[in-house]
Amino acid sequence: MDVDTRLLRYFLAVAEEGTLTRAAERLFVSQPTLTKQIRQLETLLGARLFTRSRAGMALTEPGRALAARLPALLTAWDQVLRETRRAAGRAARSLRVGFMASAANEATPRIITEFARRRPGWRVEMRQAGWSDPSAGLADGDVDVALLRVPFPGQDALRTAVLFSEPRWVALPEDHPLAVRDVLPFRDLWDEPFVAAPPETGRWRDHWLAAGERDGRPVRIGAVTDQPDDWLSAIANGYGIALAPASAARFYARPGVTYRPVSGVSSSRVGVAWAVADDTDPVVQDFVHACLESARPPQTEAGTGTAG
Repeated sequence: MDVDTRLLRYFLAVAEEGTLTRAAERLFVSQPTLTKQIRQLETLLGARLFTRSRAGMALTEPGRALAARLPALLTAWDQVLRETRRAAGRAARSLRVGFMASAANEATPRIITEFARRRPGWRVEMRQAGWSDPSAGLADGDVDVALLRVPFPGQDALRTAVLFSEPRWVALPEDHPLAVRDVLPFRDLWDEPFVAAPPETGRWRDHWLAAGERDGRPVRIGAVTDQPDDWLSAIANGYGIALAPASAARFYARPGVTYRPVSGVSSSRVGVAWAVADDTDPVVQDFVHACLESARPPQTEAGTGTAG
C-alpha cells in the first residue's frame, strides 16, 4: 500500500494543532480540503485516526501510534529528497531559485551576474511561485533558495536576510475617484474593497491587506487571486484595490490600472531565504552573498521614495 506523504503531513498538522481550523491555516489549505484528506488517509489505513468534537480533534489509539513515529519518518524523507535534488543540481551545475512576482526588482540581474562570477559555468534556474506559496517553494524543498517578500508563513523555520525595503503603494482602477490624488493616506482606503491573496496564506495575506494597521477596522474583500495577471485584472475590472510594492508601478504597469503612493502604512521588505541545513552549503551561500552584495534599494535606481 502506497500512502502520499502529503496525507501524512496533513495528519501530523492536525495532530499537533488539535483543530482542523488551525491546521488548515498552518498548511495554507481550506478546512474542507483538509477534512477530505484526513478521511482519505483513514480509508487507506483502515483505521480511525481522530475522534471529532466541538473541542477539537483528539487522537485515537491508532492515531497516537502513527503520530509517535511520523515526525522522524518525514524528517528523514525530507532530507533524502533535499540531498537527491541537491545532487541533481550540482551534477547539472544549476541552482534553483524560487521567487515571488518581480523577485528582487532591478537587482535580480545583478545578483545572477555576481553569482555567475563566483560560480563560473553555473546557471540560475528561476522558478516563479503563486501567492498561495509565499515561501516560493523553499518550504517544500522544491528550490534551493528564494527571493521573496517578508514576512511569510513558515519564515521562522528558515534563514532569511533582508536585502532592502521599499514603500507600499496602492493599485487602483484608473477611473477610481481617488486616482486623481497624488498621495493617499491609508486611512482613506480602509472602507474600500481589497483584492487579496488566498486566505490560506495567513499572515502574508494580512500583511498585504495591512490588517494590523487599520485601528481595528475590518477588511473588505472584493476578490481573491493567486497570480499577478489575475490580480491586475480584478483591479482593472473594479473588484477592488490593493496594496503593492512601489516597484509594481514599473513591473506590473497595464491599461486600466494606476498606482499611487500611500502614507501611513509600513514598507515592504525583500529578502533572500534558504534552509537551515544549507548554512554550510557553499553554492547556496555564494548566492546569498551575491544577493547581499548586489541588491540595492529601488529608490537609488528609480526614485520611488525613501525605503523604511
